[in-house]
Amino acid sequence: MIDVTDLNLILILDHLSTFAFALVGARVAAMRQMDYGGLFVVAAAAALSGGTFRNLILDINPVWIDQPSLLIVIVLAVVLTIIFNWVKPVGNFVQLLDSLGLAVATVAGVALALESQKGLVPAILLGVISGVLGGLIRDLLSQIAPTLLHRETNGTSALIGAVSYVVAIEIGAAAASASVIAGGLVFAFRSLSIKFNWHLPKLSP
Repeated sequence: MIDVTDLNLILILDHLSTFAFALVGARVAAMRQMDYGGLFVVAAAAALSGGTFRNLILDINPVWIDQPSLLIVIVLAVVLTIIFNWVKPVGNFVQLLDSLGLAVATVAGVALALESQKGLVPAILLGVISGVLGGLIRDLLSQIAPTLLHRETNGTSALIGAVSYVVAIEIGAAAASASVIAGGLVFAFRSLSIKFNWHLPKLSP
Protein backbone atom coordinates (compact mmCIF):
# COMPACT_ATOMS: atom_id res chain seq x y z
CA MET A 1 0.00 0.00 0.00
CA ILE A 2 1.26 3.50 -0.90
CA ASP A 3 1.99 5.67 2.10
CA VAL A 4 0.44 9.17 1.99
CA THR A 5 3.62 10.77 3.32
CA ASP A 6 5.67 9.19 0.55
CA LEU A 7 3.15 10.34 -2.06
CA ASN A 8 3.44 13.92 -0.76
CA LEU A 9 7.22 13.68 -1.02
CA ILE A 10 6.93 12.40 -4.59
CA LEU A 11 4.57 15.26 -5.45
CA ILE A 12 7.04 17.83 -4.11
CA LEU A 13 9.84 16.18 -6.06
CA ASP A 14 7.71 16.24 -9.22
CA HIS A 15 7.17 20.01 -8.89
CA LEU A 16 10.87 20.68 -8.33
CA SER A 17 11.99 18.56 -11.28
CA THR A 18 9.24 20.02 -13.48
CA PHE A 19 10.44 23.56 -12.89
CA ALA A 20 14.11 22.70 -13.38
CA PHE A 21 13.51 20.73 -16.58
CA ALA A 22 11.05 23.32 -17.95
CA LEU A 23 13.49 26.16 -17.36
CA VAL A 24 16.30 24.31 -19.11
CA GLY A 25 13.97 23.29 -21.95
CA ALA A 26 12.76 26.86 -22.47
CA ARG A 27 16.34 28.11 -22.40
CA VAL A 28 17.46 25.59 -25.03
CA ALA A 29 14.45 26.44 -27.21
CA ALA A 30 15.20 30.16 -26.91
CA MET A 31 18.79 29.51 -27.87
CA ARG A 32 17.48 27.77 -31.00
CA GLN A 33 15.45 30.89 -31.85
CA MET A 34 12.02 29.29 -31.40
CA ASP A 35 8.89 31.41 -30.95
CA TYR A 36 6.91 31.58 -27.72
CA GLY A 37 4.84 28.55 -28.69
CA GLY A 38 8.00 26.57 -29.36
CA LEU A 39 9.39 27.57 -25.98
CA PHE A 40 6.31 26.21 -24.25
CA VAL A 41 6.22 22.97 -26.26
CA VAL A 42 9.88 22.18 -25.61
CA ALA A 43 9.64 23.19 -21.95
CA ALA A 44 6.54 21.03 -21.45
CA ALA A 45 8.07 18.06 -23.26
CA ALA A 46 11.27 18.35 -21.23
CA ALA A 47 9.39 18.67 -17.95
CA LEU A 48 6.58 16.14 -18.36
CA SER A 49 7.81 13.33 -20.62
CA GLY A 50 9.67 11.34 -18.00
CA GLY A 51 7.00 11.51 -15.32
CA THR A 52 4.20 10.84 -17.81
CA PHE A 53 5.93 7.75 -19.17
CA ARG A 54 6.63 6.56 -15.62
CA ASN A 55 3.01 6.88 -14.57
CA LEU A 56 1.62 5.27 -17.72
CA ILE A 57 3.86 2.25 -17.19
CA LEU A 58 2.65 2.08 -13.57
CA ASP A 59 -0.98 2.39 -14.75
CA ILE A 60 -1.39 5.70 -12.89
CA ASN A 61 -2.81 8.93 -14.31
CA PRO A 62 -0.05 11.28 -15.51
CA VAL A 63 0.65 13.54 -12.57
CA TRP A 64 -0.15 16.74 -14.49
CA ILE A 65 -3.74 15.54 -14.96
CA ASP A 66 -4.33 15.24 -11.24
CA GLN A 67 -2.04 18.17 -10.39
CA PRO A 68 -2.59 20.99 -12.92
CA SER A 69 -0.25 23.13 -10.82
CA LEU A 70 2.58 21.45 -12.72
CA LEU A 71 1.41 23.24 -15.86
CA ILE A 72 1.57 26.54 -13.99
CA VAL A 73 5.16 25.73 -13.04
CA ILE A 74 5.99 25.21 -16.73
CA VAL A 75 4.32 28.49 -17.72
CA LEU A 76 6.34 30.24 -15.01
CA ALA A 77 9.58 28.84 -16.42
CA VAL A 78 8.65 30.00 -19.93
CA VAL A 79 7.58 33.47 -18.73
CA LEU A 80 10.87 33.91 -16.85
CA THR A 81 12.80 32.92 -19.97
CA ILE A 82 10.89 35.51 -22.02
CA ILE A 83 11.09 38.31 -19.45
CA PHE A 84 14.84 37.94 -18.96
CA ASN A 85 15.47 37.21 -22.64
CA TRP A 86 17.53 34.11 -21.89
CA VAL A 87 18.78 33.31 -25.39
CA LYS A 88 22.48 32.75 -24.72
CA PRO A 89 23.94 29.21 -24.80
CA VAL A 90 23.32 27.14 -21.71
CA GLY A 91 25.84 28.00 -19.00
CA ASN A 92 26.97 26.47 -15.72
CA PHE A 93 23.94 27.63 -13.72
CA VAL A 94 21.48 26.12 -16.20
CA GLN A 95 23.47 22.90 -16.27
CA LEU A 96 23.26 22.80 -12.48
CA LEU A 97 19.50 23.21 -12.75
CA ASP A 98 19.39 20.35 -15.23
CA SER A 99 21.41 18.22 -12.83
CA LEU A 100 18.96 19.08 -10.06
CA GLY A 101 16.05 18.09 -12.30
CA LEU A 102 17.79 14.83 -13.18
CA ALA A 103 18.36 14.03 -9.49
CA VAL A 104 14.82 14.84 -8.43
CA ALA A 105 13.12 13.07 -11.35
CA THR A 106 15.22 9.94 -10.87
CA VAL A 107 14.41 9.75 -7.17
CA ALA A 108 10.71 10.39 -7.78
CA GLY A 109 10.60 7.68 -10.45
CA VAL A 110 12.19 4.94 -8.41
CA ALA A 111 10.27 5.95 -5.27
CA LEU A 112 6.88 5.76 -6.97
CA ALA A 113 7.75 2.44 -8.61
CA LEU A 114 8.69 0.95 -5.25
CA GLU A 115 5.58 2.37 -3.58
CA SER A 116 3.54 0.79 -6.38
CA GLN A 117 4.95 -2.60 -5.35
CA LYS A 118 7.13 -3.09 -8.42
CA GLY A 119 10.31 -5.13 -8.31
CA LEU A 120 13.72 -3.66 -7.63
CA VAL A 121 15.01 -3.86 -11.21
CA PRO A 122 11.86 -2.33 -12.77
CA ALA A 123 12.00 0.43 -10.15
CA ILE A 124 15.61 1.22 -11.03
CA LEU A 125 14.85 1.27 -14.76
CA LEU A 126 11.82 3.51 -14.28
CA GLY A 127 13.90 5.85 -12.15
CA VAL A 128 16.50 6.16 -14.90
CA ILE A 129 13.88 6.66 -17.63
CA SER A 130 12.07 9.26 -15.53
CA GLY A 131 15.31 11.18 -15.21
CA VAL A 132 16.61 11.11 -18.78
CA LEU A 133 13.59 10.91 -21.10
CA GLY A 134 12.62 14.58 -20.87
CA GLY A 135 16.12 15.76 -21.76
CA LEU A 136 16.29 13.35 -24.68
CA ILE A 137 13.01 14.59 -26.15
CA ARG A 138 14.01 18.22 -25.47
CA ASP A 139 17.18 17.83 -27.51
CA LEU A 140 15.43 16.00 -30.33
CA LEU A 141 12.75 18.71 -30.61
CA SER A 142 15.47 21.36 -30.56
CA GLN A 143 17.38 19.52 -33.29
CA ILE A 144 20.61 19.23 -31.34
CA ALA A 145 22.67 16.13 -30.61
CA PRO A 146 21.11 14.55 -27.49
CA THR A 147 23.28 15.02 -24.44
CA LEU A 148 22.22 11.57 -23.23
CA LEU A 149 23.76 9.83 -26.22
CA HIS A 150 27.11 11.46 -26.75
CA ARG A 151 28.44 13.44 -23.77
CA GLU A 152 28.34 13.83 -20.01
CA THR A 153 26.86 11.08 -17.86
CA ASN A 154 23.11 11.66 -17.55
CA GLY A 155 22.20 7.99 -17.77
CA THR A 156 25.07 6.85 -15.57
CA SER A 157 24.25 9.45 -12.91
CA ALA A 158 20.59 8.46 -12.92
CA LEU A 159 21.51 4.78 -12.65
CA ILE A 160 23.79 5.46 -9.68
CA GLY A 161 21.01 7.39 -7.96
CA ALA A 162 18.32 4.81 -8.66
CA VAL A 163 20.47 1.94 -7.39
CA SER A 164 21.51 3.86 -4.28
CA TYR A 165 17.86 4.67 -3.50
CA VAL A 166 16.88 1.01 -3.73
CA VAL A 167 19.85 -0.05 -1.59
CA ALA A 168 19.04 2.58 1.04
CA ILE A 169 15.41 1.46 1.24
CA GLU A 170 16.40 -2.20 1.39
CA ILE A 171 18.67 -1.62 4.39
CA GLY A 172 15.90 0.20 6.24
CA ALA A 173 16.36 3.90 5.48
CA ALA A 174 13.30 6.15 5.47
CA ALA A 175 12.08 7.42 2.11
CA ALA A 176 13.18 10.99 2.88
CA SER A 177 16.69 9.88 3.84
CA ALA A 178 16.97 7.64 0.78
CA SER A 179 15.84 10.55 -1.39
CA VAL A 180 18.52 12.86 -0.01
CA ILE A 181 21.25 10.24 -0.43
CA ALA A 182 20.26 9.19 -3.93
CA GLY A 183 19.51 12.71 -5.15
CA GLY A 184 22.79 13.97 -3.76
CA LEU A 185 24.73 11.25 -5.57
CA VAL A 186 23.02 12.00 -8.88
CA PHE A 187 23.63 15.72 -8.56
CA ALA A 188 27.24 15.32 -7.46
CA PHE A 189 28.20 12.78 -10.11
CA ARG A 190 26.52 14.73 -12.93
CA SER A 191 28.06 18.00 -11.79
CA LEU A 192 31.52 16.45 -11.59
CA SER A 193 31.09 14.91 -15.03
CA ILE A 194 30.36 18.36 -16.47
CA LYS A 195 33.28 19.98 -14.65
CA PHE A 196 35.83 17.32 -15.58
CA ASN A 197 34.33 16.29 -18.93
CA TRP A 198 33.65 12.71 -17.92
CA HIS A 199 31.82 10.49 -20.38
CA LEU A 200 31.44 6.82 -21.20
CA PRO A 201 34.04 5.26 -23.51
CA LYS A 202 33.46 5.68 -27.23
CA LEU A 203 34.54 3.57 -30.20
CA SER A 204 37.48 5.01 -32.08
CA PRO A 205 37.24 5.35 -35.87
